[in-house]
Parts: sequence; structure tokens; C-alpha cells
Amino acid sequence: MTFTDVRPRSDRKISVIFWVLLAVLATSGWALWTGWGNARFGIFLFVIAGWLVSLCLHEYAHARTALHGGDISVGSKGYLTLNPLKYTHPIYSFVLPVVFLILGGIAMPGGAVYIERGRIQGKWKHSAVSAAGPAVNLAFALVLLLLLGQVGLDTTHVAFFEGLGYLALLQVMAGILNLVPMPGMDGYGIIEPWLSYANRRAFANIAPYGMMILFLLLWNPTINNWFFNTVIFGILGHFGDSSTFAYYGMGSFQILNFHLGGIFGN
Repeated sequence: MTFTDVRPRSDRKISVIFWVLLAVLATSGWALWTGWGNARFGIFLFVIAGWLVSLCLHEYAHARTALHGGDISVGSKGYLTLNPLKYTHPIYSFVLPVVFLILGGIAMPGGAVYIERGRIQGKWKHSAVSAAGPAVNLAFALVLLLLLGQVGLDTTHVAFFEGLGYLALLQVMAGILNLVPMPGMDGYGIIEPWLSYANRRAFANIAPYGMMILFLLLWNPTINNWFFNTVIFGILGHFGDSSTFAYYGMGSFQILNFHLGGIFGN
């Protein structure tokens, strides 16, 4: 007779930190739905918690796909626990994206999990690992947008749907930005396996600065206006009143930016 070890594995058990983030998301969502407390603070807390949850899921998707692709080391590194403190660079991949979001309203997930690419065989598997993160953001966005598409503007839960709308906007933005073929971003990771060795080596020098380059480009008024008004809100416009909810949700969230702007002299 043989026995199967059914004991939970500590390297794949969901972390307490992730459960706390979910609790904050649920509690702030409940507060917005019932009208309890300050609506603007509730939207801010709801969006930040939802954004952090999506960051964890984004990196988990990378790690999980890498595991199925052959990199069994992701388990021992703690990447399957949804614990952001286990990431390779917690500041770069968890704190910095939140700072970008608060200061500029830009949803920019950073590379966080170290994948041992030598364990993964096949170009398609390497591309899949890179594509998994943005796919989560876009799937998350689609679910939120489909829900918002069924909601009319005449609702008694406006604050909740404004928070949901802005969170959906951020997921769309994160998915698109990560698919840009800039070295250091997931979009480049998708095509990198198909490039020549010489090209991969040349682009490797740009990779550490890829996210910052995109961030700086979006500070350009012309690029920023085209990206937000034409691309992002253009997509949201196909899902009922999602763009309206997102617009007002963004305004409520960025009330903090007004105070920060005064501090930095903007």
C-alpha cells in the first residue's frame, strides 16, 4: 500500500500578507457600498488594496507559469505564496509601483520574480512566462469592465463603482504598458527568445531602465494625452459607463495628489 503526502507545503501556502490585503480590499469595498465613512478615502484605500492584490497575482502568474515550464525553484523561493516580501526586489516591484500610482496615476508593475530561465526549454515556454503577468491584469480588467458595463449611472452605490472603475482603468493600463516591447518589460520578454544572441545582449543594457523610461515618456503631455484619452479611455468607452466611473474615481483617488503637488511645488 502506498500513501500520498497530503500535508500542505509551506512554499505554496498563501501568505498572511496577501490575506490582509484581501481583507482591506473587502472592508473598504463594503464601506463604499454602504456609504460608511469618507468616500474619497474609501476609494483611495480600495484602489490601493486592489492594486497591490493585482501586483501579487501578476507575479504569481509569472512564477506559476515558470513552474509548469520547468523552473521548480520558484517554490523554494516563496514565489507561490503570494507574499510580496518574497520577491527579488520588493522595493522595485511593490513599493515603487505604488509611488508611481500615487504621484502620477501610472500603473506600472515592476519585474519581481527571478526565473531560472536555464531550466525552461523552448521559446514558446519562455514567451508564456513573460506573457502570464499582463494576461492576469487584462483578465482582471475584463471582469471589472463587464461588471461595470451592466451598471447604469443612476445607482445608489456610486462611490463603490467609481472605485471599481478606476481600478479597472489601472488594470487596462498595466496590461498595455507591460506589453510594450521595451527591454525590462514583459512585452520584450515575450519576443526576446526569438531574437538573435547579439540583439539580446545589446538590449540587456537597457533592461534595468526600461520601466523608468516608460514612466518618463508618459510625463510628456502629448504622449500622456494620447495614451490616456485615446487608448485607455477609448477601451473603457466600449463597456457602458465604465469610462465615466473611472474618470470620477480617478478624481477622487487623486485628491491626495493635490496635497502632494503642493509639497513638491507642482
